Amino acid sequence: MKNIFAIFDLEADYAASFMEYVRQKNNIPFDVHAFTKEEALLEFAGREHIELLLISAKALNERIKELDIGKIVVLTEGQSNELTKGMSIVYKYQSGSCVLQETLAAYCEKETPLAEALTARKKGTSIYGVFSPVSRCKKTSFALAMGQELARSRPVLYLNLEGYSGFHTMMGRNYTHTLSDVLYFARQQDSGLIHRINGMIATVNHLDYIPPVRFAQDIHQAEWNDWSFILEELVKKSSYQIIILDIGHEAEDIFQLMDRCDFVFLPVLDDMISKAKLDQFDSMLSAWGDPSLQEKIKRFSVPPGTEILPAMDYTEHLLYSEIGNCARRLLEEIMS
Repeated sequence: MKNIFAIFDLEADYAASFMEYVRQKNNIPFDVHAFTKEEALLEFAGREHIELLLISAKALNERIKELDIGKIVVLTEGQSNELTKGMSIVYKYQSGSCVLQETLAAYCEKETPLAEALTARKKGTSIYGVFSPVSRCKKTSFALAMGQELARSRPVLYLNLEGYSGFHTMMGRNYTHTLSDVLYFARQQDSGLIHRINGMIATVNHLDYIPPVRFAQDIHQAEWNDWSFILEELVKKSSYQIIILDIGHEAEDIFQLMDRCDFVFLPVLDDMISKAKLDQFDSMLSAWGDPSLQEKIKRFSVPPGTEILPAMDYTEHLLYSEIGNCARRLLEEIMS
């Protein structure tokens, strides 16, 4: 049976554009339909079961509320009324990723079999790490470029494990929930962690990510048990085929995190200070005593040119930069 996600908004442009946005997502287990007239919605609901309805508050009425719909989420412009009392509310005039994120979070509160399907495991989930002992090596630019390239054909989740990611400025967004919240729930061994994560996901150019921590100490204080729980929950229960860990120096248990990865991409520079740092890293890597970790590490020289990208839309421009070409070349190597 098809699982229907219906969007009903009196503004045709909004309904159509949001429908197309949702359809582009790789890990949404719904057939998506948009409506701008009540009669069309009622006729459709008479022959198809609508599991999730996102409806403008201006279009909501008692006749629609009485339909056999799995979950109704109201798209509001900021005002509520008696009809919307007690219903799940999403603010309309925010980014499409935020609207979808909050809508799915409201739906997942049901804990139905389909809510579980939103987090159903895809076989062969891989974890790619990106780390370097060298600073200013474009590590995060590479990780984001690689993530966007992979997300063109499969569901990918990016996790930034840095204390000072700069994402609020870089993405031009303020985040209600972040990796700080995920770490808190991981310490509680929360069995509903995946549902909580679904309500935090943000997106850039089809790449999903959990907004990084608010405070650097949240990374400093995280223990291996926390990371292990998060990763196991994502691998076992999420729909992501690839998870990217952008590992910063602030994280404890760096070698354990890298050891959990299938591959670790390590950008390097050729100056004397960078080589000295890399020598120290290699000594620590040898002391770690696991030769299989050394085999996972893919070292590469950082290509020039990324810093000339425009400040606006920096992240999306990465895909077409020299570092984006570098990411594609390295991915071809490991997938050939």
